[in-house]
Amino acid sequence: MSFLRRNRAATPAGPDFDVLAMDPGDWPGNLGAGLLPAPDGSCQGVFLRYDLFGGRGPAMIIGNLPEGSPARELTEGQVPFEVAQLLDALENDEDVEVTGTEDCPVMQGDNLLIVRKIKLSEGRISCAQFDRSDNVLVTIASWDRPITDDLYALLKPLPAELFQQG
Repeated sequence: MSFLRRNRAATPAGPDFDVLAMDPGDWPGNLGAGLLPAPDGSCQGVFLRYDLFGGRGPAMIIGNLPEGSPARELTEGQVPFEVAQLLDALENDEDVEVTGTEDCPVMQGDNLLIVRKIKLSEGRISCAQFDRSDNVLVTIASWDRPITDDLYALLKPLPAELFQQG
């Protein structure tokens, strides 16, 4: 996908983990997906880009990064990869930094999630993260729309087979 501007020769066949996101059939806008490849051809992350703005830019990016993914390695104050991709897709080149975090308990079905709400210097971006039991980090970055607790109820596992190339 063009929003994943990575220059690697290896293209992963697909993730070896389930992807937690909103079902594409439940989303009324345009949807794009991208795989983050490692040099050995394994999948180091899956990103879904939801566009409600009719081609004028994404409303939300949801990323799933397994343990060991280089996109999880951030320096102090650096925004999550999904936020950087959202800004890039919106052609917004201003510098954005993390200004703080807040842990909040959220119920997702019968599961209790500890969600890290990430506060950013750009107030139009909402960002939240949580770790799954299989050590996959889920990050949600939203443009000009707050991330409410209702959103977590819409997240469901999308099978890895959905992202297989072939």
